[in-house]
Amino acid sequence: MKKAQVVLNVILVVLIAVLFFLYFSGRRKECMATANCSVTKDSMGGAKHPTIAYFELDSLNNQVTFIGDKKKELDAEQKGIESDYENSYRQLEAEKNNFLKRGSAITQPEAEAFQEKLVQQQQQVEADKQSRSQKLAEKGAKIMEDVQSKLKDFLDDYNKDKRYTYIFATGTGLDYMFYKDSTLNITNDIVKGLNDKMNNSK
Repeated sequence: MKKAQVVLNVILVVLIAVLFFLYFSGRRKECMATANCSVTKDSMGGAKHPTIAYFELDSLNNQVTFIGDKKKELDAEQKGIESDYENSYRQLEAEKNNFLKRGSAITQPEAEAFQEKLVQQQQQVEADKQSRSQKLAEKGAKIMEDVQSKLKDFLDDYNKDKRYTYIFATGTGLDYMFYKDSTLNITNDIVKGLNDKMNNSK
């Protein structure tokens, strides 16, 4: 069960990372195509380097209430799937043991019929688990789309004064920024802003 939780957590982080990467890379291509953000001008009309900021995905996952609540919801459903799966197999094992208690009184046709029934039940248990797990994965993907949409809306509003040319996401397993100036870290702003926005929407 713990392994399943770890896998689900990894999937969530990867989904968020992929969605954010696609979003930001899309914005960069759009920016380059229109040539609106390649270089900004300072007050004297001279060229100025693009302004960059970054935020930490791990912190968003751990500190944004909306994401935490959804993660708990998915974890609870995953635990329910695993619990039902294990209970179903325990029931099948109990049926098998009760049948075998008859010992030599079991006829060959009865043994074959029971074996066939047991295999069908096992297949049904596996199919139910697979179906529920697939639905949970689809639900997780929709939640990630919702998270991406909320983050995009927030960043659009947060950066409406265009003070940042690029905003990058960093995190465990996807950190390609070998040097980061901590003064450019806007994670706390995003965590606070998203939490405030979600609380107000409630």
